[in-house]
Amino acid sequence: MITNSSTVYLARPGGRIGYDISGEGPLVILVPGMGDLRTGYRFLAPALREAGYRVACTDLRGHGASDATFASYGDVETAGDVVALIEELKEPAVVIGNSMGAGAAAFAAAQRPDLVRGLVLVGPFVRNPKLGAFQRIVLRVAMARPWVALTWKAYLPKLYAGRRPADFDEYRALVRASIRRRGYAKSFSLTTRTDHAPVAALLGQVAAPTMVVMGEQDPDFKDQRAEADWIAQAMHGEVVMVPQAGHYPQSQRPGITAEAILRFLGTVNHPDVIGSQTPVLSTPDFNRVAPLASRS
Repeated sequence: MITNSSTVYLARPGGRIGYDISGEGPLVILVPGMGDLRTGYRFLAPALREAGYRVACTDLRGHGASDATFASYGDVETAGDVVALIEELKEPAVVIGNSMGAGAAAFAAAQRPDLVRGLVLVGPFVRNPKLGAFQRIVLRVAMARPWVALTWKAYLPKLYAGRRPADFDEYRALVRASIRRRGYAKSFSLTTRTDHAPVAALLGQVAAPTMVVMGEQDPDFKDQRAEADWIAQAMHGEVVMVPQAGHYPQSQRPGITAEAILRFLGTVNHPDVIGSQTPVLSTPDFNRVAPLASRS
């Protein structure tokens, strides 16, 4: 049985972001990917709480418990939401992001190094895939609002290449039902047009310790290991390859994934509160990419 924790709302320009938070200890933020729900962390979140972490799971704008009233969607917008959530919770965090959520986490870390103490990028999209004009047109049509829920339902089994969680059918039905609500298909369709170029431009400026977690059978990447290595090299991070997992190692191989993440978390410094080491600055405009000084 899949259950959701009590939802708390974060007010943002254009709507609310739904999230849940529980546990005690250093703060960890969990950010799902496009078309997914925060329930996608239903196996990882309890393991982190039991290990002594305060865990906040957030829905993307236009997904799950978040509103579908926003004017724009994508990595930059999600990064702004993540930063706002960290400020709301008044403690720097390690941010764990899956897929598009990983790109948003990296962007937030580049813009606000005072708030992001570490990154775990799971099946990360941090640059645009190489698609021809015809492929882009086909994708745009497939993800159009009238049938995007049906398209996503049909595509999800492919993304879960390798082992599937025992509750996969139930979870897929939950995802489809969420998209089919009034206004949410449009939001999801707009999210599928996300441009990852702003993230790719800032990867080398991320100072936070980084771990890349990649499923060995992730169908979104032609060469999974090469993509993971490229990201890790750009961000001076490490790579963990997860066997028998596709795009969602956190639910396909939760034991292996949680063990790797907990080991990584044990190496990351967590100040007690925001401002204990670095003053909090005003939140930048996340609708544009501001130039940052290169890391020394």
